[in-house]
Amino acid sequence: MSSILLSNEIVIYLFVQIVLFVLLFIAFYFSISIIKNWDYEKTSTKQYKLEKTSYLVILIISFTLIVKIFLFPYFTYSLDNLSNIVPGAMCAAGIVGANEFGQINLSLKILILFFIGVWLIINSLDLKAKTYPFTKKKYLFYTFIFTLCTIETILDFLFLNGIPTTEPVMCCSTIFGVNNVGTKIPFDLSISLLLIIFYLLYLLIIFINIQKQALLNLIVNFLFLYIGYYAVTYFFSTYVYELPTHQCPFCMLQKEYHFIGYFIWSTLFLGTFFGVASYILKVFINEDLNYTYKYSLIFNTIFVFICSFYVIRFYFINGVFL
Repeated sequence: MSSILLSNEIVIYLFVQIVLFVLLFIAFYFSISIIKNWDYEKTSTKQYKLEKTSYLVILIISFTLIVKIFLFPYFTYSLDNLSNIVPGAMCAAGIVGANEFGQINLSLKILILFFIGVWLIINSLDLKAKTYPFTKKKYLFYTFIFTLCTIETILDFLFLNGIPTTEPVMCCSTIFGVNNVGTKIPFDLSISLLLIIFYLLYLLIIFINIQKQALLNLIVNFLFLYIGYYAVTYFFSTYVYELPTHQCPFCMLQKEYHFIGYFIWSTLFLGTFFGVASYILKVFINEDLNYTYKYSLIFNTIFVFICSFYVIRFYFINGVFL
């Protein structure tokens, strides 16, 4: 067995992950029966039993999915701690790139978080309605989430067990280094052009959210997520580290930088989530929720403010830009 699987953080993470998976499987088992037999119009004993079962299943699913939300930052924290025992790694960047499963696993976890958020909103709307109109849809959606969680659990073991402890991995300076930065940014954009697009997309998000255009909100928020990642990695991060040669999306998660990376990436994710969710909910359950536009604008604004703050602060202290 890999020594990685025996490290304290990973043991805790995998234990919680397995417990959650067992709960998700139990909920999945009963969800199938509810999907097949649910009919709120009926007043039969069977329907009454299904309703009682549904309350319990919803409680299990809600608890498990909420715990998974909080488990994700602990997962990234655990990966960062592994850099102390994996040769060559300076932060989670080297750990994620240690084998072919790392990036896939991380991306899948972020995708699952998005679907969890959508499910929680649908469930909230369903419970508030008197006739539970979205019950079948939310359970069908849950079976999809459960399938992704099954794949995630398998990838966890493949990824963590495959992290080498005797061979060096690439550090973040190699992965995100200053050499050939232009070839790493989409469409070979220069840093200045990348920043122009970054702020223009943010201004566009403000306008679209005020106008409540769900489809445009979806498209622009995806673009903003894409451009925002590169803007943070190759420009704003250098002001967080106060070093022009240090470009990394992971090091800012560390204690030395006051864990600011968790706030930066979570606000970008939440801004994108609510922006995309506004359209998904409109299509999936025909609900246009005003608060999704508001929260999308709020979190994207906080994200832009934090990023810009580090640049402005550096300039006022030093009188120059990096």
